[in-house]
Amino acid sequence: MKRINNLYEKVCSIENLQLADELARSGKTKQYGVLIHDKKREENILKLHEMLKNRTYKTSPYTTFFVYEPKEREVFRLPYFPDRITHHAIMNILEPIFVSTFTADTYSCIKGKGIHAALRSLRKALNDVPNTQYCLKLDITKFYPNVNHDILKELLRRKFKDAGLLWLLDEIIDSAAGLPIGNYLSQYFANFYLTYFDHWIKENLRVQYYFRYADDIIILADNKPYLHQLLAEMREYFHHNLKLTIKGNYQVFPVAARGIDFVGYVSFHTHTLLRKGIKKNFARMMANNRNAASIASYKGWTKHCNSKNLINALMK
Repeated sequence: MKRINNLYEKVCSIENLQLADELARSGKTKQYGVLIHDKKREENILKLHEMLKNRTYKTSPYTTFFVYEPKEREVFRLPYFPDRITHHAIMNILEPIFVSTFTADTYSCIKGKGIHAALRSLRKALNDVPNTQYCLKLDITKFYPNVNHDILKELLRRKFKDAGLLWLLDEIIDSAAGLPIGNYLSQYFANFYLTYFDHWIKENLRVQYYFRYADDIIILADNKPYLHQLLAEMREYFHHNLKLTIKGNYQVFPVAARGIDFVGYVSFHTHTLLRKGIKKNFARMMANNRNAASIASYKGWTKHCNSKNLINALMK
């Protein structure tokens, strides 16, 4: 694989930092950090340019908070200046390079992909009923907190040889344990951490029906023993190459029996339903709130599944 050089000057350029500032503030112009930055906007951009050029940039201290939907997670937050602008400046240059390494089978946090693209691909695969009778469903134990920094850095060095860029990426990677949820860069680092695994699955093991959304993985096949063998091989790969483990709640089951719970939907060969938890939240919102924007949001989910009876029941 050809390693890429001469990117750091592009990241540091005044023009790229100005573009990053515009992108980072999108929809956030009234946030405190943006308002403070705007008091010295031009001066700050020049200051950040010098910090990056001289390699004196250092990630600011994080603040953290917890969210509880769909499960408890600690979210990390950085100041708007200089950190969030810096992350956008990096991704302005690196995003197309990262995306070019991803297989067609990963869907999270990629422009033009996402939840509904993953659902469409899964539903298309389920049309091949003889070869999609059984499903292996799994995810990784505490994936984001358990990403190994040394391994991630080594993977990045397979792709990049630009010393300045690697210095900056290393600095950000080492600013917190694992990959901090909430960092703009973390979602791309997460996909990149698993991308060589994706290629191994598709190109070495020749798996036909494989879908990954973040660390949620679905594999379809025509028999259970094959899926159990794949599971064993995947365990070995994760352990030896990425220092990760598969959660003990993995499942191998016939699709016809209970459908595939993936990206918010439960998919069968013949139809697709909304995940039970989302239906409950929708019903609770309709009973207690009936906010127009919330109703529109949930109805957007229902457009992608067989939901006529659900809508009729909730709208009464």
